[in-house]
Amino acid sequence: MKFTELNLAEDIIAAVEKAGFVKPSPIQEMTIPLALEGKDVIGQAQTGTGKTAAFGLPTLNKIDVANNTIQALVIAPTRELAVQSQEELFRFGREKGVKVRSVYGGSSIERQIKALRSGAHIVVGTPGRLLDLIKRKALKLNHIETLILDEADEMLNMGFLEDIEAIISRVPEERQTLLFSATMPDPIKRIGVKFMKEPEHVKIAAKELTTELVDQYYIRVKENEKFDTMTRLMDVDQPELSIVFGRTKRRVDELTRGLKLRGYRAEGIHGDLDQGKRLRVLRDFKNDNLDILVATDVAARGLDISGVTHVYNYDIPQDPESYVHRIGRTGRAGKHGQSITFVSPNEMGYLSIIENLTKKRMKGLKPATAQEAFQAKKKVALKKIEADFADEKIRANFDKFKGDAVKLAAEFSPEELALYILTLTVQDPDTLPEVEIAREKPLPFKPSGGGFGGKGKGGRGRNDRNRRDGDRRGVYRGDRNHDDRRRDFKRKSNKNRKDFEQKDNKRPHRTSSEKKNGFVIRNKGDR
Repeated sequence: MKFTELNLAEDIIAAVEKAGFVKPSPIQEMTIPLALEGKDVIGQAQTGTGKTAAFGLPTLNKIDVANNTIQALVIAPTRELAVQSQEELFRFGREKGVKVRSVYGGSSIERQIKALRSGAHIVVGTPGRLLDLIKRKALKLNHIETLILDEADEMLNMGFLEDIEAIISRVPEERQTLLFSATMPDPIKRIGVKFMKEPEHVKIAAKELTTELVDQYYIRVKENEKFDTMTRLMDVDQPELSIVFGRTKRRVDELTRGLKLRGYRAEGIHGDLDQGKRLRVLRDFKNDNLDILVATDVAARGLDISGVTHVYNYDIPQDPESYVHRIGRTGRAGKHGQSITFVSPNEMGYLSIIENLTKKRMKGLKPATAQEAFQAKKKVALKKIEADFADEKIRANFDKFKGDAVKLAAEFSPEELALYILTLTVQDPDTLPEVEIAREKPLPFKPSGGGFGGKGKGGRGRNDRNRRDGDRRGVYRGDRNHDDRRRDFKRKSNKNRKDFEQKDNKRPHRTSSEKKNGFVIRNKGDR
């Protein structure tokens, strides 16, 4: 199916084609027709599947630009997601003349009030700031025809449930409601029952959670060896653009400082940074002024950044859904990407739970040695020197140093001068500055538990672990570490998996026509 077959207005189609999109993603293909019919929809899919366009295009389609009132409201969990949704809605609605405003905390509320007074058809905002504007009577909701809740499970995790219900209660009952969430815990289902009218549940099957374009690897490594292991791998892989995920804000700050100390162009984002700083970092990352973005899960949720080639999970995520969100930052727009997860010995059981969710096995990865990283950096340096000599702009400056060069050539041999250049260009592994990353408490190991680092279902035995996974890149892509002496995991029931895959997050197994909690489950392929 193509976008031209979705019965969207010509000006919306023109904007979509101008953006270079031809075929809708699964969530878009299933959601847009239902939304255009005016139905309430619950869309279940992870970040990176095109949810903004899934709710944005049908919403833009029915906006009456001649009516200068707020006709649609989008509630988003974070400032970054609110800004990005506003930008994407503006891009798709520009041809039609739709005015889209974003409001969020950490920025001048007076400036946002002024923008709202100048006119808006769609408002995108975070719950707290939306409530502030409503209480100040600066945000009028009496003409809202479409209400959208984006990343609903993340808003639940961040404690916004009461705020969301307070906002919804102020929106006219005669409206269309679209709710999007990666998981479907009971509180989110209750929102569907309480505030939506017979919503249809569009769900992307688990087999579509990860893309074949992302090569997924893991490295079993001690906590105090993670940083050196990661930076050596970076030196070998030479990623064009990468994201490093840390579990805590402190971890992000320390990793950012350590990477800068080693000479990498890196910056970090997390919830404690002011909005201006966060936006500057993201802009620099998008504009190739940075090579590495270090982020927490919350800060990176919903980021729409193209060109990311590598994702490094410095800490294995506690929630398997977060893993899906993380690796969804790469492998986009038909381009291949890689994800590498660093796992402490007593966190190995988490791999099986993640693999059960994604339906894809991670491959073991041999850590690069310091010498291998050094050799890789030398190759890069030599290529740069060759490229610089071929650059006419650089050669044009040679005459400025000709006299000095003649003196140096008379005093030193060409070999000595070349050696000196290389010592300036390539950092000796023996002289690298020491970087200390504070130890984070590993995720719990349950020797008698059910699958979270213990003997639970889905664990791997030694024979399976030692199987060769394929050497895609020579010495660095190898066996599952043969010195890993993990115990064989026994298969047990799923009832003890609550430490990691909580009951609220389990995916219901129902037929597409079965009704539950007031809405219909509709899977891809049912139509």
